[in-house]
Amino acid sequence: MRPPSVKYKYTHYSILIFPCMMREEEDNVVREEGEEGEAALERAFDETEVPPWQKQITVRAMVTSLILSVVFNVIVCKLNLSTGVIPSLNVAAGLLGYAAVKAWTVLIEKCGLLKQPFTRQENTVIQTCVVASSGIAFSSGTASYLLGMSPLTASQAETGNTPMNVKALSLGWITAFLFLVSFVGLFSIVPLRRLMILKYKLTYPSGTATAYLINSFHTPKGAKLAKKQVWVLFKSFVGSFTWAFFQWFFTAADNCGFSSFPTFGLKAFSQRFYFDFSATYVGVGMICPYMVNVSLLIGAIISWGIMWPAIESKKGVWYSADLAPSSLHGIQGYRVFLAIATILGDGLFQVVYMVILTLKSFIQQHLHKNGNEGEEEEGAVVDYNESKRSEYFLKDQIPNTVAIGGYIVLALISTFVVPQIFPQLKWYQILVAYIIAPVLAFCNAYGCGLSDWSLASNYGKIAILVFSSWVGLEKGGVLAGLASCGVMMSIVSTASDLMQDFKTGYLTLSSPRSMFVSQACGTAMGCVVSPLVFWFFYKAYSVGEPDGSYPAPYALMYRGIALLGVEGFSSLPNKCLLLAVICFSASVLINLLIVVLNKYETKYRIYRFIPSPMCMAIPFYLGGYFAIDMCIGSALLLVWQWSNKKQAEELSPAVASGLICGDSLWGVPAAILTLAGLTPPICMKFLSASANNRVDAMIAV
Repeated sequence: MRPPSVKYKYTHYSILIFPCMMREEEDNVVREEGEEGEAALERAFDETEVPPWQKQITVRAMVTSLILSVVFNVIVCKLNLSTGVIPSLNVAAGLLGYAAVKAWTVLIEKCGLLKQPFTRQENTVIQTCVVASSGIAFSSGTASYLLGMSPLTASQAETGNTPMNVKALSLGWITAFLFLVSFVGLFSIVPLRRLMILKYKLTYPSGTATAYLINSFHTPKGAKLAKKQVWVLFKSFVGSFTWAFFQWFFTAADNCGFSSFPTFGLKAFSQRFYFDFSATYVGVGMICPYMVNVSLLIGAIISWGIMWPAIESKKGVWYSADLAPSSLHGIQGYRVFLAIATILGDGLFQVVYMVILTLKSFIQQHLHKNGNEGEEEEGAVVDYNESKRSEYFLKDQIPNTVAIGGYIVLALISTFVVPQIFPQLKWYQILVAYIIAPVLAFCNAYGCGLSDWSLASNYGKIAILVFSSWVGLEKGGVLAGLASCGVMMSIVSTASDLMQDFKTGYLTLSSPRSMFVSQACGTAMGCVVSPLVFWFFYKAYSVGEPDGSYPAPYALMYRGIALLGVEGFSSLPNKCLLLAVICFSASVLINLLIVVLNKYETKYRIYRFIPSPMCMAIPFYLGGYFAIDMCIGSALLLVWQWSNKKQAEELSPAVASGLICGDSLWGVPAAILTLAGLTPPICMKFLSASANNRVDAMIAV
């Protein structure tokens, strides 16, 4: 693994491309303070008492976490249902958690009622709880595998639209299913925490960056910067919320308002190339690495600019001209299955590569241990930071019997209750999933520690293919595959998230028990809040409509993967298999090229400029409008960095988070207005000159 080239920055960029990949940039893990600054880190907190683990989890921390969980679940749900591109919100969670509790403790202290000061351990608990809760919005599949079971998504797929392969969504069974599968993963990786953190000293860049961020907040210099960042985030939030409110007045009907502005002309608009004035995705673009945004734009140009027009010219030859636009046997089928092929190619490559990387790391660890065993026993000098962190990390242990027993009990409960929700899945099939899951959870957690890539959704896609083909179409293989995805994905995702939290706790002297309990509390919050937020959007908007405000692109893609499992390639339109093989192969080759250049070409680091196949596949279904938004966000950040690099690094994550929060949270009052039957007063729509003349003529008559 390439070592980090800079040390400890306040800014920390990441991207979660739902539902496949989360990657935190290793270069932003630590600040440029040199070895002396890092060595003195824990000495700066020598006079600060570390509270016992019970006092790290306070009532004010849980209340703050619950409020922020609702906010972040709304944001993640909206992003999931619109395009599926979700940035890391760790910075916003840390900032808002710090600001809320700090303001409260300062007020209470002035009144002389403060009993317990605000510590970095309590800040870590809040961050862990909020991220765990909003993470359920990702692993819950409300915008992917669960929504793929709905009648609306099934009607778009046509094939497999039978009673055994369709399940009407209900808030009750969704919540019950999440409680059944989300907690099992917490116990799957706990016995290996010492091995991962202390023995192998895995980096976990995301957890490390989060820890340094929290540590910095609780130093005098960091607290001053945090206050500045919170103020900037608030101003950005207000501006974004106000702009979203203003836009609402012009959206009286479908395809009205600024979100349907034909920025580059009506022809480009028909091919989904336009700027839709979304503050959310401008903010996402400011957080995401430049090549992510460029990859999205390249994918949009290749698909909507070249591939789809060429395929549509074969209408009546490759596919029937009488098919509905949403039919998977027409142009929509090419969009969906070519995106699936590209995503599967990227995902399978990453899984294989991560297994190889894990095995290689194990071998190196073993050889290193044998070669240095004598030296270690003679007692090398352990630095102060490591000594103190290890002391607190080992202080409050979670017994392995509790972890193993918890996994077995919860897995058995899930094994016999999940079939009551999904009769298509038999108990022995779920049992097989729970036997395999800990191995995959370990691979994902170990790989995440090396590279910060969580491949949870890739394992979920593999589960779809395996279990859907195992059950078969007539016995409900589509639903079985989608449900098994939820079982596998929840375990694997939660395991890597928990190990990231253990790393954060290790670096902030937070107790492993407080990390585990706060993760469990956040998971419980997510299992309640995430379905409620989704249900709110589901009832207020046409969720899943291809041309609607919330198309939920991954719902149809996940159902398409299940159809591949039960029907094989017979479900593909004409020539689609050939094109899918080409996309799959290209995805693998591009990833292979990136790995080879990363390893052997170090002078110019060309691999940084090669687009990501995963990112390129996302616009295949949706178009390029959100990619343009994100590229504008990148352009704004680039100009800011040119004019004032230090200010941009310190404040750009706060500005971006404010843009995302404000625009996303407007969805709540907008949905309430819709449910109340109140509609905007104006429809702003754009017509060609000839169409406008016809409209004028009709009005004149």
